[in-house]
Amino acid sequence: MTGDVTCEVAVVGAGAVGAATAYFAARAGLRVVVLDRGAPGGGTSSAGEGNVLVSDKDTGPELDLARYSQRVWREDLAEHGHHWEFEAKGGVVVAASGRSLADLRALAARQRAAGVAVEDAGPDDLPGLEPELRPGLAGGAYYPEDAQVQPALLVAHLLRLARAHGARVLPHEPVTAVRAPGGRVTGVRTPRRRVHAPAVVNAAGTWAGEVAALAGVEVPVLPRRGFVLVTEPLPPLIRHKVYAAEYVGDVGSSDAALQSSPVVEGTPAGTVLIGSTRERVGFDRRPSRAALARLARGALELFPALAQVRAIRAYHGFRPYCPDHLPVLGPDPRLPGLWHAGGHEGAGIGLSAGTGLLLAQALTGAPTALDLAPFAPDRKGLVA
Repeated sequence: MTGDVTCEVAVVGAGAVGAATAYFAARAGLRVVVLDRGAPGGGTSSAGEGNVLVSDKDTGPELDLARYSQRVWREDLAEHGHHWEFEAKGGVVVAASGRSLADLRALAARQRAAGVAVEDAGPDDLPGLEPELRPGLAGGAYYPEDAQVQPALLVAHLLRLARAHGARVLPHEPVTAVRAPGGRVTGVRTPRRRVHAPAVVNAAGTWAGEVAALAGVEVPVLPRRGFVLVTEPLPPLIRHKVYAAEYVGDVGSSDAALQSSPVVEGTPAGTVLIGSTRERVGFDRRPSRAALARLARGALELFPALAQVRAIRAYHGFRPYCPDHLPVLGPDPRLPGLWHAGGHEGAGIGLSAGTGLLLAQALTGAPTALDLAPFAPDRKGLVA
């Protein structure tokens, strides 16, 4: 074995959530070590679109976390945003029918009452927001706070910033044991070393349930597969993140079968990202022609001009899904010293900033900006 390491916080998982937690904890003066079973950002973070959204969340704890994360992105992390291509582009949600528009209006009214900036858009307003949208849509809503980042750059630079504050990153070191003699965490073990730490943060994404099991506790995080299509680079075509109103309901569904609702957005490089699908198929990595066909059809339903555009590649990955659609954040009362930061499903990139800062606050004993009780790892209905 190589040399043991001693720190105050061991973060298991070097994706966006783990990197943000490491950065804010190190910035707060804690000695941090980050471990990952593979390369940093190589799991869920590398398979997403980089969404930083408030538009897709109904009122409740997740929306509170999304709004807090918005503040962290735009204030605490503002000086670094150019490193990960933070785009405050805004979002446009569109409804094809009167019924879906009524549901969207009701959602927007609830969000507005909770403090979200949202503007109703009639059918005559949509061409001014997105000139290439197909005509005949019933209406929509504009969310100026929605944004986008480049996930791989986000992870790389958050870890770089964490290192600048003294953190150490250990890639390709899977955690094989959580050490807890006497019922209190004292660190973790990898095939190469022991890491001595009084606090272990489980930020292992879709493997968070496995890490929790190593500690003898249950956290029911499940993989939910999703695909993304990428087009050839184009001149500016799509101004905002644009998606169908049905997307919000699909995200909140617990259905295991393949679901798809169109989500389309451009990138600074000129490519267009086309999502989204979700299905619970375990860790089945096989490509799905059905999923990709749905993505293509959905994009054309919103933007007919894409019919003449080539898709140059597709990618897919697994989002860490909790059955009650809330992430698991904070200390685990079942095992002192064990902390969790996971289960964000497809919202992990956007919620990583707020999650990381909240965990750092709690780890240093400071009051947290949000009450973590709704996200507790032993909350009613999450575990048996």
